[in-house]
Amino acid sequence: MNSNLDFLINYLLSERNDIGNIEISEDENEKFRIYRSLVNIRPAVKASDEFLRAEDEFLTELTESRGVTDIADLTPIEDKIYLWKGDITTLRCGAIVNAANSGMTGCWQPCHNCIDNCIHTFAGVRLRYKCAEIMRAQGHEEPTGMAKITPAYDLPCEYVIHTVGPIVRGELTAEHCGLLESCYKSCLEIAVQNKIQSVAFCCISTGVFGFPHNEAAEIAVQTVREFLKNHEIKIIFNVFSEEDHEIYKRLFSGN
Repeated sequence: MNSNLDFLINYLLSERNDIGNIEISEDENEKFRIYRSLVNIRPAVKASDEFLRAEDEFLTELTESRGVTDIADLTPIEDKIYLWKGDITTLRCGAIVNAANSGMTGCWQPCHNCIDNCIHTFAGVRLRYKCAEIMRAQGHEEPTGMAKITPAYDLPCEYVIHTVGPIVRGELTAEHCGLLESCYKSCLEIAVQNKIQSVAFCCISTGVFGFPHNEAAEIAVQTVREFLKNHEIKIIFNVFSEEDHEIYKRLFSGN
């Protein structure tokens, strides 16, 4: 892993002329912080085959060391529905859902801890390039409530479904709720169109986008339950915080 990480950092630095000399520590955590920062600010351009091979090896080994969870090892909380608390970038399933911004090319803030940043970091640089291709072809920003699908590259899942959730500033409105419902429906429909057998949803819009957690979970569960009446697909509600875990547990227990 060490040689690959050194190569990746040096390659990323060689692409830029706006960064001065960086002293690279021997500490692996610090090295990864530098690598991640450079990936996060890297334009959506092609990388060399040598870089991509090294990145594939590095990220695959890194994810395995973090521990991969397979949907086959999870226990459903309801027919065709699972609740799992963990890091979505370590989940092996058909597709994971990314809470994206309207630009759809990931989070550009170095080492930001949002899901968009994490997914792009651990998928590798090809994900941003693919998203940029889709956006160039589309010719405009992604509308709220819609979804796009890409390969997952170095993530353990097969695909990433990207959706732009509503931003809530102030009072929650019926329009906000309708747009969030549309996010879930759009992701589910694109999954079925691509014959994906399982989808893991993050808590769309509940981070910096400000959607209240309880109401967001209610919309998510109601929309998924309605969809599953007519479709055979497994759904994982992925939560990262204990607060969201308790909210979803209450919804499924009927309390």
